Amino acid sequence: MGSRFEIVAVSADAALAWRGINAAIAEIERIEQLISSWDPASQTSEINRNAGIRPVKVDRELFELIRRSKKVSQLTSGIFDISFASVDKIWKFDGSMTHLPTAAEMAASVSKINYKNIILDDAASTVFLRNSGMKIGFGAIGKGYAANKAKAVMLELGIENGVVNAGGDLNAWGVRANGEPWEIGITDPKDKTKTIGWLQISNTAVVTSGNYEKFVEFDGKRYSHIIHPKTGMPVSGTKSVTIVCPDAELADALATSVFILGEADGVALIDRLAGIECLLINDNDQIFTSKNLHLNYTKTASTPH
Repeated sequence: MGSRFEIVAVSADAALAWRGINAAIAEIERIEQLISSWDPASQTSEINRNAGIRPVKVDRELFELIRRSKKVSQLTSGIFDISFASVDKIWKFDGSMTHLPTAAEMAASVSKINYKNIILDDAASTVFLRNSGMKIGFGAIGKGYAANKAKAVMLELGIENGVVNAGGDLNAWGVRANGEPWEIGITDPKDKTKTIGWLQISNTAVVTSGNYEKFVEFDGKRYSHIIHPKTGMPVSGTKSVTIVCPDAELADALATSVFILGEADGVALIDRLAGIECLLINDNDQIFTSKNLHLNYTKTASTPH
């Protein structure tokens, strides 16, 4: 998944806490092997290798993750789409890019993106990518899924309070050692060492997508790692999006979706979903929030819209 995971367990029994942490690490590593599109031995890679050729039988766990991903695609009218992975061929955010892709290259990269062409056979537990050149990837949902699963194994062991930090995406339950709710800061995209405010949460995930995380620069212009699935271009207009949601997997997927949709359509989407809130900061440093978000703002933060 390419992210650093940090795990906190709060327990009066130190040995139990360490068992929980080690179990969570093992679970995250297991999921990485299952969903990685970079590991040639993974079932995800097998699906991609057989795009346009044949269906691939997969574990039920992966099948259901893909099914849920398609449901988020339906919810967002295709803005969230795990078949976006074909754009990896033209956009690289590891320092290796030397020039911008051409318009023709971008058009070709998105021509393969369509979640409706991910064909699921429930009875056979198979996945088939209808068109040659299609590729799925879980970069916009995998961290949240892993955070959910890590939390679940810790709860099974009796860890009633903890946090799984999946590269800055937080899945918290219970309370801190002092009995108070967890306090989660929202990063200021202008200065990652500062926060614009904080939330008090329990049994909730807080997931942030920002254009300051991964990007490339050409001729003084920054291009975000979040690509619009309809154009193949990095999204502009948004600096960061934070989603507050009981489910880390869904929060992960929605953070990317709202980032792409922008302040009007993105916040409107969240306002239609029960129990989910968001905060968006646009390129002009204006703050937009869903109608029921309860955030404690720092004195220097802008007034939300």
